[in-house]
Amino acid sequence: MPLSLKDRLDASAAAAEARLDAALAGAALPGERVRPERLMAAMRHGALGGGKRLRPFLVMESAALFGIPADGAVTVAAAVECIHCYSLVHDDLPAMDNDDLRRGRPTVHRAYDEATAILAGDGLLTLAFDLLAGDDAHPDPVVRVALVRALARAAGIGGMVGGQMLDLAAEGRFSGGAALALDAPAIRDLQAMKTGALLALSAEAGALLGRAGAAERAALQAYGRALGAAFQIADDILDVEGTAEEVGKKVGKDAAAGKATLVSLLGLDAARALLDGLVAEATTALGPFGARGAILAEAARFVAARRS
Repeated sequence: MPLSLKDRLDASAAAAEARLDAALAGAALPGERVRPERLMAAMRHGALGGGKRLRPFLVMESAALFGIPADGAVTVAAAVECIHCYSLVHDDLPAMDNDDLRRGRPTVHRAYDEATAILAGDGLLTLAFDLLAGDDAHPDPVVRVALVRALARAAGIGGMVGGQMLDLAAEGRFSGGAALALDAPAIRDLQAMKTGALLALSAEAGALLGRAGAAERAALQAYGRALGAAFQIADDILDVEGTAEEVGKKVGKDAAAGKATLVSLLGLDAARALLDGLVAEATTALGPFGARGAILAEAARFVAARRS
């Protein structure tokens, strides 16, 4: 009997957790001198023991479409999750979103201190590329280089980091404090960079691991882009309707900060309609995979309906 989506999510989360736990061990590796205890504790606080691990799930399930087993994709999944966790550690800092709670626990700068949190995020960022460079990421160095570049592009200037910069600008950080009035295309661009790029890369990574053809890679890219956009709209709806207990972090932050979101621009009903359309778009993109894409289609529906 095929495993349910929950079982598949749980299995990929457990595999990614174990790989991250091993990567964040205290013993120095060849080429390292010593791993400072406080730094490692903060990195482990930021990366282990929480979250849905949606990005590792997408990496491993998209790889499975091409016959790559879980243990053949888990190192890449862990690398992507390192990037995600570093971004959360830095986003929570006082200079960014100034959050005290993440995944129901104190944020890293609250559990430790601000300087340690900055370094913990830096450590997770660089660890991601250390993981991708190893033979266990993929035996072919050409594939490893492609993965490194794809992750760097998704996480960097024109992706997640650039999206965070646009988000800060939209709050009015650099224009005298007045929030900018963004239209829907500008909000979509911002969100596609800040949140969507890493989710889209997670789906594409399986195609890279599996040496997929251009059509299959394009299908997973289209799926990932729609999924990423759906994830952000669902997140914005939760910020309006959810509770801190459900979400595991402070809610109502977007309105308080004057952030431009599709929910604030369009209203809840129109945002939900757009969310439904994005789920349909993600599902349609999986057409080339037939029944093999069913679990990823179900994941898109799960993203839209989630309450945490």
